[in-house]
Amino acid sequence: MGPTIDYNALRAQTLGSGNDEEAVTVNTRALIDKVLARYSGEWTVLRELLQNAADATATKVTIRLETSPSSTVPAPTSNDASTSLKHICQHHTLRRLLVTNNGHPFGASDWSRLKRIAEGNPDETKIGAFGVGFYSVFADCEEPFVSSGNEAMAFYWKGNSLFTRRLQLQTSQASLDTTFVLEYRSKTSPVPGLLPLCQFLATSLTFVGVQEIELWLDEWNILRLAKKAAPNASVELPKEVDTKTREGVMKVTAVDREVVQMDAHWMQIVTWRRPTSSHQLFSSIGGSDFASTINSGSSIRNFFSRLAAPPPHSTARHASQDDIKKVQPEADLASISNATVFLQINTAQVRTSVTASFGQELERATKKPAPKHLTLAILTSSRHDSTASNLRSNVHGDDGNIFASVLPVKAGKIFIGFPTHQTTGLLAHISAHSVIPTVERESIDLNARYVRTWNIELLRAAGIVTRIVWSSELAEVKDALARASQADGRMKIHKEDIDSVLPTAIHTFKQFTFEESTPSSQVGQIVEEAFWTSNKNASIEIFSSQGVLPSYKVRLASEDLSGFVEGIPVVPKQLVEDAKDFVTKIKEYGLVTQITFEDVKKELAAKSLNEKQLGEFLKWSGKKALQGEFDGGSIRSLLDAAVATIENDGVQGDVLVLGEVQFFINPSRIPADMPTPPDTIPFKFTRNVPKAELEVMGWEELQIVPWLRFLMENRRGSLQHDLTRTPTFAGQVLPILSKQWDSLSQSSKQTVVNLLEERTVIPTRLGMRKPKEAYFTSVKLFQDLPIISGLQNTKDKFLLALGVRRTVELGVVFERLMTESSPNDASVRGEEKWSHVDLIKYLASVRDDIPPEDIKRLRDRAICPAEAEHNSHKGTTQHYKVSELYEPRDEFRNLRLPVLQWPGVYRPGSNEGRFLTSMLGLKTIPSVPELINIMAEVPADGNHVLRDRALTYFIANHHSNGYAKYPMLSGISQPYLPLQDLPGKLVAPADCFTDEHAAALGFSILRKDLHAHALKFGVQANPPMVECVRRLLRKPPRTRREAVTVFGYFANRLHEIQSSSVDVLGPAAIIPVPANETQSDGSLVDIRHISPRTCFLGDSSTYGEIFDFVDFGQNANTFLLKCGSKHEPSIREIARLVVGEPARILDTVNSTDKYIGLLKTLANGFSSLKADKVLIKEMKKAPFLLATKEVLGKSSSVKRSSIDKKSLITVDDADEDIDDDGPGLKEWSLASASQIVLLDDMILYNFFKQHLLAAPQDEALEMFYSILGSPSLGDIVEEEPRIHGAVPDQRSAVKLSKLIIERSKLFIHDQNTDAIRHDSRWLEKNLHVQSVRSISVRRSLRGQTVSHTEARTAAVTQDRRLGSVLSVTNEGYDMFQVSQALIHFLLKRPKPHSTMFLEMLLSTGLLKLRSRGYNVDRILRAKAAEARLVEDQRQKQLAEERKKIGERERALAAKQVSRTSTDKQSNELTVPGAFAGSPDRPTEQRALDTPHQSKRPRGLFSNLTKRLGFDETGQSSQQLQNMLGNSSSPKVPTTTTTETPPPPYTPQDTKTVAGNDPSPVTAPHDLHRSLLSAVSASRPHDASTIFSRPSTTNVSEPPTYCDERPGQNIAFAATSSTPSGDMKIFLSHALMSDKSGYLTAHSSSFDAFARLLAECATIFALPPGTLHIFADPNSKTIAFNHQGSLFCNAVVFNQVHWPAFREANPGTASGEYKTQALVYWWVVLCHELAHNLVEDHSAAHSYWTESFVGQYFSNVMLKVISYSTPTNREE
Repeated sequence: MGPTIDYNALRAQTLGSGNDEEAVTVNTRALIDKVLARYSGEWTVLRELLQNAADATATKVTIRLETSPSSTVPAPTSNDASTSLKHICQHHTLRRLLVTNNGHPFGASDWSRLKRIAEGNPDETKIGAFGVGFYSVFADCEEPFVSSGNEAMAFYWKGNSLFTRRLQLQTSQASLDTTFVLEYRSKTSPVPGLLPLCQFLATSLTFVGVQEIELWLDEWNILRLAKKAAPNASVELPKEVDTKTREGVMKVTAVDREVVQMDAHWMQIVTWRRPTSSHQLFSSIGGSDFASTINSGSSIRNFFSRLAAPPPHSTARHASQDDIKKVQPEADLASISNATVFLQINTAQVRTSVTASFGQELERATKKPAPKHLTLAILTSSRHDSTASNLRSNVHGDDGNIFASVLPVKAGKIFIGFPTHQTTGLLAHISAHSVIPTVERESIDLNARYVRTWNIELLRAAGIVTRIVWSSELAEVKDALARASQADGRMKIHKEDIDSVLPTAIHTFKQFTFEESTPSSQVGQIVEEAFWTSNKNASIEIFSSQGVLPSYKVRLASEDLSGFVEGIPVVPKQLVEDAKDFVTKIKEYGLVTQITFEDVKKELAAKSLNEKQLGEFLKWSGKKALQGEFDGGSIRSLLDAAVATIENDGVQGDVLVLGEVQFFINPSRIPADMPTPPDTIPFKFTRNVPKAELEVMGWEELQIVPWLRFLMENRRGSLQHDLTRTPTFAGQVLPILSKQWDSLSQSSKQTVVNLLEERTVIPTRLGMRKPKEAYFTSVKLFQDLPIISGLQNTKDKFLLALGVRRTVELGVVFERLMTESSPNDASVRGEEKWSHVDLIKYLASVRDDIPPEDIKRLRDRAICPAEAEHNSHKGTTQHYKVSELYEPRDEFRNLRLPVLQWPGVYRPGSNEGRFLTSMLGLKTIPSVPELINIMAEVPADGNHVLRDRALTYFIANHHSNGYAKYPMLSGISQPYLPLQDLPGKLVAPADCFTDEHAAALGFSILRKDLHAHALKFGVQANPPMVECVRRLLRKPPRTRREAVTVFGYFANRLHEIQSSSVDVLGPAAIIPVPANETQSDGSLVDIRHISPRTCFLGDSSTYGEIFDFVDFGQNANTFLLKCGSKHEPSIREIARLVVGEPARILDTVNSTDKYIGLLKTLANGFSSLKADKVLIKEMKKAPFLLATKEVLGKSSSVKRSSIDKKSLITVDDADEDIDDDGPGLKEWSLASASQIVLLDDMILYNFFKQHLLAAPQDEALEMFYSILGSPSLGDIVEEEPRIHGAVPDQRSAVKLSKLIIERSKLFIHDQNTDAIRHDSRWLEKNLHVQSVRSISVRRSLRGQTVSHTEARTAAVTQDRRLGSVLSVTNEGYDMFQVSQALIHFLLKRPKPHSTMFLEMLLSTGLLKLRSRGYNVDRILRAKAAEARLVEDQRQKQLAEERKKIGERERALAAKQVSRTSTDKQSNELTVPGAFAGSPDRPTEQRALDTPHQSKRPRGLFSNLTKRLGFDETGQSSQQLQNMLGNSSSPKVPTTTTTETPPPPYTPQDTKTVAGNDPSPVTAPHDLHRSLLSAVSASRPHDASTIFSRPSTTNVSEPPTYCDERPGQNIAFAATSSTPSGDMKIFLSHALMSDKSGYLTAHSSSFDAFARLLAECATIFALPPGTLHIFADPNSKTIAFNHQGSLFCNAVVFNQVHWPAFREANPGTASGEYKTQALVYWWVVLCHELAHNLVEDHSAAHSYWTESFVGQYFSNVMLKVISYSTPTNREE
């Protein structure tokens, strides 16, 4: 931790330093604007001027709005007052505002404060506090004027400073009034809405001392307001109210009440609605006020438009159709309307008590001492006052209510002399002059420390006063009740008296209901808290059914309890409903409660209840207990206290003690007239009480079992009620028990059975019998049975439960009917033996009466035979259980199933058939296992008829027999289903399928005729997808045909593939793609499998080279899409591939432009890559970004460094040097982001370019590289400026400083805000300019040993005392270097052109800059515009030449001279490119060729070289002659064989063409036009345009013949920068293996060659992009033309011209080495440009070549001359 600083000592040291002190200055205009920004409320100006009038104790204020007539709408010709007023409101504009008051004239202190901002009125009794309110007039008045008494003051501006002048008025000009004259700055502000303005003035008059306000519109007095007050009356302070605030700062000492009458007189123009356009009219019909368009507007913040605020929302209405047809009623708008309102104001006197320290802090904040006494006023509207107020007068609707906001009808407001935006939270206005507002006077300041405490205490005092007013209001209600009762001579208050004053009480309750205040809810909370907590006891006066009582004596009755209790005072129901919010609050605060348990208990103990009261009590108590308000003990104590008297036939009878009751009767179960136990309450008292309420009181419903037990135990008391002896009573009780039998629990049923089964309770025809001895009436088998008699509505199941029998016992039947007796015995009895058919018929007739145990015996006994085989009429000797047999049907016989032997016709629907099937289990259908066993049986003879029958039966009866419900039908493992194409093989349902496409995966297919019924057998159409996926993974397809089939199958089941399967298939290698190796016949040697997620569908020209694209058809492709394949790779996939294999991708695309395109794709989609944190981390580390590096030759660099003696470069490493000789070659390479720099300073880049890897200069890529971690060049270059001695004379520095501050404002003006680092104000405060003798700057790369030092004329350093210091040399400074030093202070990331822009601003005069109207957008587009200018110049040059051609053509036509063409000698042409001095030829051979050149050719080029002064013995002359095809000299004999010429030219078919017939020569203008077409046809390599050979006129020169065979084994390697643009460099594939080494070794020659070719291009006005350089040591080609793209061999240049370049002294030889090279390659380009017109080597080609030479010879001469001048020599 650093050393501790004593800041007190440091401050003292600073104050005692003795340096010059400086006053703090204020920009007055800016200060006023910022103050006005706080005054954003409505009517600000009028409010402040009315406040000044009130502070001056004025009684009358006059406001006059003066207007200017419209310049476009003429005044009406009619003198009608209404028409004039309408015209003024609609078309006039405001010109001036005059506000006059009759208060005390301004004194000396008032005039002094008026011109001082923030010096408020020190009088604590005045409203003004801050001294800034008057300055609100400057919002729209530029220079206000004030006149008061015998003095006047005018305000005026000088720049940003405000000044005043005072004047002593003459006696004739003096006045006792004070007038404010405010000239409106804008001349287009309309007349404001008059109604809102009048409403504001009426509200402003409420609490201030002003008694009268007049409003004038020009000469029309449109409003007059006046108020007067009645004598006030003292209000008694309640003893229970604590009048002191919580903190003790304030105490209410007295309260007075007065009634104020306010009168208003206004013209009807105030309420007139101005017409709008049709569009606005229909908009207003949608719900806005017609006047809102006029009353609102864009000038709301302007001075007078503050007067034009929109009307309250309450005045809005919907326009009807009549409003549309006739917007304005015809009325006299000059007529006067009147209205009166009565206000009830309670004014409290408050005494304050503050500590000395608190008072000092408060005075420091407000510039006023804390008042010792202050007043608070509460304005309420009583019901009587509201009735007496003539609010509407003769005006209809809310729109005419001038006093709309005077009475607190909707919300009360805080008045600080005038209304503020702050509401009180209740329907009462609170006026507190001593409250401290915020600066804009619209809110209460609750933030500042001491001000907050003062305001909160003042609001608490307001809450206490509000409570006192509440007590006063209720005291009046109490007096009114007393007067009403005493008028009739009564002492007790009746309900009629309560009803008479109830509306007044409701009005008072509503008025003092607190809601949330706005905009600050804290204000209302403070007032409300003081209102409720000011009472010394937790009580408040409240209105009740017995008058006004303390709240602790009053109860809330949620329901009417007067039916059984009467002595409890409650809040009236209507008051609870109408004043719901207030009642809710007193309930929440615990000031009043519901009627309590003790209240009711006390009333019950006081008297007995009659039958009606008992019923009401039971309903109330039951409801309360049910709601949980009473617990069990409480309700029991209430019942113990309650006693009721029961009347019998009107005579008072028994006494019912409710505490002894335990049961109540449910008449739906036990009739009320039946005898009941004594602890059961009679039903007539509980008739209207719900069961739940009776139960919650502790009573239980009398149940059947206790009641039956009571009857059985008390049967001996009365024969009439004896259940065992009296059949009639049993006939009444047993039906009751039967009715409730089903609702009884099992235990209760058993209890009833136990009570009755052993007693004679069943009446029969043989007397009372026990249940098990009695029979139902349906039993008629024997005549001597006791049959039930006399029981009505008794359920059989109840009697069965008791034991009553329905059938005779089965054993008896067997004994009597089935005994095997002799025939004699049978004949004696007249009976015959029963067969199994007879037995079944009998049992079917009594089936419902057979006991379950007898049925079980029948099921387990074998009683029926089966049909004999092949004989359905004969039964088997063996008997079977019925459940083992089937119904006798043919379909069962065909399946060889055992069927029941039944003589005759068997009917399943008969009683016997139903009994056999439902009761005894006769089978009606074979089960699924039985059928499967039949189908699965393999016959020995191979006959499958029985299996087919079973299959047919199963299918035909599948639905009717319910086989579908058989569980796990598909899970049967027993094989029983036949297969397609394998009839002898059976499989289980789970092992076969119906979709034949599944066979592709090796699955079995069900026999085809069963496909339609497959689901019936549980056979699925397709195997489970999981198994299909497993088989696909185990054996993926190996051919495309298999893949189409398999993938198509999966595509048909696409919806079945779950996400888990997709997760497995996505990365699995299942897609076959052909390998790269193929046989001679074209068949695949091998295949490889790839995963869906790593391949893409279709074909892509963009990514097809780097990603695997497949296409198996639309159907199969949908499956691959499901598995993760895509049509195009995503940004993330591209990023992962490029990051993972950058070298392979670059080698694959074989183009830096395409690779840069990939990087741009990543840059544009980088936002979608941010979520992948791992990928972003890899991208920051991986060497996948493309960068360029300037490649310079070492020897060339050292030589240039030694030549430039002015350079201050120092190299710490002897092996490294800096190339100052223009741009070098650009080598493209891959690197990580941290290894690449962003070029933000090209000058720095020129110093260190051979040591840097530079990012491509593309804005999107630079941002991308920066995000990944590439630093800016400026961030890694460390600068060390060295300043040498300040000069005595600093005037030039001061002048420069002023210039910088001035012009930086212009520079910053149009810059993007986000791009600005500092503005001109910062420069003015923090930048110091000094003049010094000399400056040098040493720059070095961070982390490297290379550095660069240069002399500068401007540099910036940091000084601890002065801050940022700009040093400039005293002998003159370069404005560009000054701009370089300043630009980083102004912009965060300056662009290259920003420095030039700033230099231009600094170098150009201010007036000239203004006259130029400089546009920043043009600066931003400067780079693009510069390129267009170059192209425009080239086009202009071509246009000029075309113009000259036209002139020549016209001249030729005028002369009409015809020329004849001369015969062309046929010469054998030397193939272009096959030169005697070719570098590829051995040196010895070149030496042998030299002597034969003594005889020089005599042709065009021979004359040309002579004119140029070249050495005609050189090799270049002969080579150029060959180029031109102009070898007129005889063949030179050589001893060597003919060399193979370089491509694209070959010496095949060299012929001599003789032409003897003369022909005319081509016209010069046609010739020139064709040459221009050839130049225009040249294009860059890889250009998107299609080469179209231009058309030419037929030339009459004799042709020669030679083939053109383009095609070079070269690839793009780098670019070389030239002054005209970049030029591409291509290398042969052999050199690409060591691209960097070759480019480094020959960088200087490439650089020189590129600049040389660029200068050649300017001769023809060729775009520089059309020329290309290639290097191929194995090629003998000098240059070639490929589809309009010109390629020149750098190897030829290196061996022919580069040695002269390298060895030449720039100061000597007049640039001969460069002149020779220029002419050489110019002729080469003439040759190649001719190929744009003629493809082959012919006479026409030679002709066009010579034409190019002749046409552009003058341009070449100008170049040659420029090389001989010193200014153009290379340094």
